Amino acid sequence: MRRPGPGLGLVVAAAALLAGAAGPDVCEALNVTVSPGPRVQYAVGENATLFCHVSQKRRTESLLAVRWVFSLPPVQEYLMIKMTKYGVVQYYGNYTRHFYRKRLLLLEEKHRTVYKFIILNLQQTDQGHYICKVQEIGKHRNKWTAWSNGSASTEIQDLYICAVFVCSVGIISILLFTLVILCQTLINKKRTGVRHYLVKCSQNSLGETGSGMASLSPVEPMKVNGKKEKGEQPPAIPAKAPIAHAFPKPKLLKPQRKVLLPKIAEENLTYAELELIKPGQKEEGIPTVTVYAQILFEENEM
Repeated sequence: MRRPGPGLGLVVAAAALLAGAAGPDVCEALNVTVSPGPRVQYAVGENATLFCHVSQKRRTESLLAVRWVFSLPPVQEYLMIKMTKYGVVQYYGNYTRHFYRKRLLLLEEKHRTVYKFIILNLQQTDQGHYICKVQEIGKHRNKWTAWSNGSASTEIQDLYICAVFVCSVGIISILLFTLVILCQTLINKKRTGVRHYLVKCSQNSLGETGSGMASLSPVEPMKVNGKKEKGEQPPAIPAKAPIAHAFPKPKLLKPQRKVLLPKIAEENLTYAELELIKPGQKEEGIPTVTVYAQILFEENEM
């Protein structure tokens, strides 16, 4: 087996030396969170305050560089403001204008752990995602080297737009509810009209039958040439006499004397009495007159 020559050992040693001079690898060791999040709502004109919390640094003596980036979906990102490892605030891009310098503030709330980002007088164009990117920086062989990175984000929404959206949903719901009620009312009204038509038809059919039967009645006057013939009117129905709840107490009549009348009929015989009155004679010597009377009897069958 052939052994490696001394030239190969020199190459390996040189590679290790270069690796040590390059410094340590950069990893995602930092734990970064943003509050409030993941969404926060503000109205136009209000002030927004975002906090960036940093923890789990690789070295306690290392420094932090904090950047705030404004993001618009899908991939557009704009660096807004940065606080260097020495605590100096720098503005980038369009945010270097005086208008934005007065509105954007970046402060160290707690030493190397909490950073506060303030946006004054929010505008409609400030809606979007805000990303806090933190980089841990330390010295390695008298050179500043990035040890680790971390990032977190939150979204600022316009409260007015959310309110308009909620109001729109509410108005649409009310309109749909009103439409449903109106449809139900029309359907119920239509069904009621059909029922009324059926009832009316049945009443008309009964009326025709009754009129046909009434035409057969002799009491109903007939129409001839558009005029009613006068017929015999039916007798009026006597009103019912009021019925007393308590009957009056009968009155006792006084006993009356019985008057005996002569018996005229007894069995099958019929009698008649005649009374002859003799007229007074005014003058003497006038002869008496004889009067004859004939009595006829008829038998009525009962």
